[in-house]
Parts: sequence; C-alpha cells; structure tokens
Amino acid sequence: MVFRRFLGLDRSADAPARRAGGEAPVQDLADSAETETVRRIVARLEALPPAEARYLASFAYVMSRAAEADLDISDEESRLIERFTAEYGGVDPAQALLVTEMAKFQARLQGGTEDYVVTREFRSISTVDQRIALLRCCFAIGAADGTITAEEATVVNQIARELDLEPDVVNTVRAEFHEQLSSVRALRRASGSSDTA
Repeated sequence: MVFRRFLGLDRSADAPARRAGGEAPVQDLADSAETETVRRIVARLEALPPAEARYLASFAYVMSRAAEADLDISDEESRLIERFTAEYGGVDPAQALLVTEMAKFQARLQGGTEDYVVTREFRSISTVDQRIALLRCCFAIGAADGTITAEEATVVNQIARELDLEPDVVNTVRAEFHEQLSSVRALRRASGSSDTA
C-alpha cells in the first residue's frame, strides 16, 4: 500500500520497476478509489522526497493512533488530524485529507502491531520540537469532544514515552489540557457533590 511505502514499512514495495516516464505505481490505492482527483493527489504525494513523505505519513499515523485510543475516530478528530497534517506537514488540504484517510485506515488495520514501530520511526526522523508538536496534537485530538478519557490519556502517555520526551516536557504539554482530563473532571464532580451535600 502507498502509505506503508511512505512509512518505510513495505520495503518490498520499493522493488517494482517504475512505469515509463518515471511515474510511480499507484495501482494499490487506485483500485479502491478510481477517481482522477485521487490519482493526481497520490501522484503528488509520491513525488515528495522520501524523507518528507515518511515524516508526513508517520506524523499522521501517530495522530490516528491517538484518535483510535477509544476504538473510534470521530469526525471532529478526523478534521483535527487533517488540519494538523496540513499545518505541520506543509501539504494542501486535499493532500492532508488523503493522508489522514490513509493513516486512519492503516491505524485501524495494523494498530497494535505497528504502533510502536511507526512512533519510533517518527522519533528517529524528527527534532525534539517536532516531537513536542506531535504530542500536543495528540492531546488536542483526545480533547476533541471536550474530555480526554483515561484510555486516550494512556495511549498519549505511551506515545510520549516512545518519542523519548522528557517527563517535565510531557507534564508541561499535559498541563495545557488539564481541564479536559477525565480524571480531573471526575475529581471536580466528586468534590462538587460533596460540597453540596
């Protein structure tokens, strides 16, 4: 699949010869989405330098991993992944949409088996500032519905560990989303109900 090639996980996919004129094969994605628009976007993505494509794919995948923590990726989470992919990946909205859809599909299909590998791949090709930005995006995606559940917080904390971010950095980013953490909300509800009792 195109996305696995971007991530560098499908090494055997690098082997097929390119078509005449140097055009990269896009048949695997075109089979499921036979529109000229999709083919043009995929061709533009495949024209990216390999390092840039790998960065973009792993960035979107890790965000999808965070969104999938509660076993559902909502429309709002998808929109945030698209927005962050365009913003931090430097691609246009159409490309960001396609990368998001591919990342979500791959996270659902391979989630668990490749989560660690892809997150460590991102860690190896990114700067500390880029890893912090990704962590902030993951927290924002978890908070998309107003609450970061315990499951979402657990996955984002795991991502932070796999990105090798220092605990004080993680705590600083987490503090930005303090009010959305479900554990904080539960404590406030409990103390509020005891205050009125």
